[in-house]
Amino acid sequence: MSEIPAKATEPDGPSGDAMADDSGDAGSDGPGDATAGGPGGAVAGGFGDASADETWQSSPPGSIYDYIKVASFSIGADGLVDQWSVRAERLFGVAAPDAVGKDPIEAFVPPELRPGGHRKMAEILDGREWTGVVPFRVPDGDDGGGAGLEGIAEVYVMPTETEDGERAAVCIVVDVRALRQIETDLAASQAIFGQSPFGFLLFGTDLKVQRANRRFADVFGGGVEDHRGRTVHDYLPRHEADRMSAALKRVLRTGDSVTDMQIVGPAPGSSERRHWSINLYRVHSGSGIPIGVAGLGTDVTRRHAAAREAAHARRNLALLNEAGARIGNSLDLETTARELLDVTVPGFCDLASVDLYQGLLDGDETPPGLADGSAELRRVAFASAVADAPFPDGSGPIDVGAVHRFAFSSPCADALRAARPRLVTGADSASASRLTGGLIQSTLAVPMVAHDTVVGLAQFSRTKGSEPFGERDRALAVELAARAAVCIDNARLYRREHERALILQRSLLPPGDPEASGLDIACRYLPGNAATEVGGDWFDVIELPGHRTALVVGDVMGRGLRAAVAMGELRTAVRTLALLDLEPAEVLSALDEVARGLGNPAGPQQTTRAARKAADADLSEVYLATCVYAVYDAVTRRCTFANAGHLPPVLVEPGESALMLDVPPGMPLGVGGEPFEDVEVELPEGALLALYTDGLVESRDHPLDEGLNAFVRALSDAPAGLEDVCDHVLNTLDTHHGEDDIALLMARVEGLPAEHVGDWALPRDPKSVGRARELACEQLRDWDLERLCDTAELLVSELVTNALRYGEGEIRLRLLLDRTLVCEVWDGGFVQPRRRRARDTDEGGRGLQLVGLLSAAWGSRRTPRGKTVWFELALPDGESEPMDAAEALLSLF
Repeated sequence: MSEIPAKATEPDGPSGDAMADDSGDAGSDGPGDATAGGPGGAVAGGFGDASADETWQSSPPGSIYDYIKVASFSIGADGLVDQWSVRAERLFGVAAPDAVGKDPIEAFVPPELRPGGHRKMAEILDGREWTGVVPFRVPDGDDGGGAGLEGIAEVYVMPTETEDGERAAVCIVVDVRALRQIETDLAASQAIFGQSPFGFLLFGTDLKVQRANRRFADVFGGGVEDHRGRTVHDYLPRHEADRMSAALKRVLRTGDSVTDMQIVGPAPGSSERRHWSINLYRVHSGSGIPIGVAGLGTDVTRRHAAAREAAHARRNLALLNEAGARIGNSLDLETTARELLDVTVPGFCDLASVDLYQGLLDGDETPPGLADGSAELRRVAFASAVADAPFPDGSGPIDVGAVHRFAFSSPCADALRAARPRLVTGADSASASRLTGGLIQSTLAVPMVAHDTVVGLAQFSRTKGSEPFGERDRALAVELAARAAVCIDNARLYRREHERALILQRSLLPPGDPEASGLDIACRYLPGNAATEVGGDWFDVIELPGHRTALVVGDVMGRGLRAAVAMGELRTAVRTLALLDLEPAEVLSALDEVARGLGNPAGPQQTTRAARKAADADLSEVYLATCVYAVYDAVTRRCTFANAGHLPPVLVEPGESALMLDVPPGMPLGVGGEPFEDVEVELPEGALLALYTDGLVESRDHPLDEGLNAFVRALSDAPAGLEDVCDHVLNTLDTHHGEDDIALLMARVEGLPAEHVGDWALPRDPKSVGRARELACEQLRDWDLERLCDTAELLVSELVTNALRYGEGEIRLRLLLDRTLVCEVWDGGFVQPRRRRARDTDEGGRGLQLVGLLSAAWGSRRTPRGKTVWFELALPDGESEPMDAAEALLSLF
């Protein structure tokens, strides 16, 4: 079909009127108008009388004319174009005024084909129809529009007569290139659609299947045509079909494609659940009108199964990693058992329990019944993710702490005897009903084996409705139980030894884990064995004002309880002297006096040389001790050492070999009469400092020099982690542990960053007080500690005012940020501030009281050029608010 061409000039008469009416309908170039302009025009008019509504309706969007290019024009009796349609204008790119009146052969046909064209035109004007393919070229025009356009057209020429009875013709033209493109697209579409290895469906706007490919029919049965008119409810379960229908409607409405939509359902004739990945996109006509939705389905059941296996493997690996991180952190039996259950419930199972042999817990290595699995066990831990679910009578869990036995013929007793896991289900035996009755689907009974000894039984249960245990689960349960068993056995052995040496351990180890500003601390203390009695080795880490830290390692000569008591007294004295903020040499001098007074019943005040000569030798006992005392400043990274007859510290600088520091050893504590010397060393960032006792490097079989050299080599080859360094040293050196106590203190230098230090010099001017407040607040804002500004501003003002009033020389203000905020005010005066209680009538004297009330700590210390007064503030934790400065000030009155 084509269109009725519009005349350039409208003729007179009835025929012309009729043609005008027809041409007016054709002027829209709509589909279906060609019936009026072709040979069957009269017939079309007859049909119009019979069924006008049906015949003369407009073609809906999506007709063939949206894809192919069809045009028409007419030729008069003179062989010239007398009518030129709008579609012809679009096809040839020539307007009607430029085409009407021209010879179509001369205007559009290439010169080499014109002779044949003229012959055909003569035949057409003689009344013959003609159909053929003609190449055409648009001639050059004045405006250049369409000039040079070339193409191939299929022409259908129909003879007609004019009003005067002269011969004419109507030409219907189709662009052959568009037809060839449609043929190519159809062939490609058919190849893709028919040969695709994926299921392909085309849904209409009513969401019914319009077309299905062979692959889809192979999966769901029947022929390709059998699926036409079906809906997704004919293929999928209801809930999945509803979800698919909703997706189809959404795609048809919005045009948004759906990618990798997961659909689950059985294939026809099979109960196996299949997984499909569905991709949906809207299909449009040539005019852009949606005509349906295309769906591409891929069977991803194997991929889903592989992903599920991979997920299980990842879950198992994650459980093992979590078990390695969480199980065994405590040397407590019950805690270790609970850690195992915390890892497995609910990630691995729904319920779990741990039972340990009661005899082993009591210290009996071979309790009766251990071999046959019938010995008494104690329930040490139980966990459940379904704690509120009811248990049938007699099938509830055993209470934690209860002692019980498994029947000899029970699956659990069999697992204990064979040291192999058992999968217990309700169908195994009647004795399994307690484990699987009612709520429980199945239980894995896994013996806990440590060092070839069964120490107990772990049970992992899953409730009905959960996935059954598989082989992977069995292997994972065995691995988890084995790890927990080793940790529990170690905890059991530790508990036994710990109970024997509890008092000794408490007296030797410092409280808590050592922490220090600018230092990463690791330490080891290994007491001597029972055969050699306890020694007097000790170490300590003491926090000092100004983010400084005192490191102490000492060794009281001798063994036994008296040496341990002397060690405790010296350790207490060191901490007391350290709080006075004395220089290291001064601390050792005072400690020497204390050591000389330990064995004198009259006390240290009678330990002068003259007094000792007159004293009764039988009433006194000499206590000697070695000690190294070091003070590290995190701001300057400088460390000051003093040594009292102890082994030299060892320093390992980054990228360098370990070396022993040249610190004068001095005399041991208790000898007296000899001064001690300070040595200051700058420690580079990342350096490792080691302090130790002679038990680490000296034994009966190895002289001291050999042990020191081995210690230096071990530190040179040490790993990066500080804890690993301690383990490496202890494992590398032949310590002959048990002959003597071993104390090892390792410190990694981590200086305070420069941006965490604020340091300013202030002139001795009253204006410096305000300037100090401004500097402190500005620095706190830079550190995001604005909440401390009010308190710090008030306290800084008090200290700077005191320095101006009572101090001498230049004033220095320093702020240090680490775990706490420390403020220091330096001046050249040596007079230490003294806090006094002001009377109610006093106008002043409350400055230091206010400092002590608002700060976490405060104090003063001597320096080589004066003194330093400091205070410390806790950093905000987001929960507690600092004390209001105004309220604190008012509370003093």
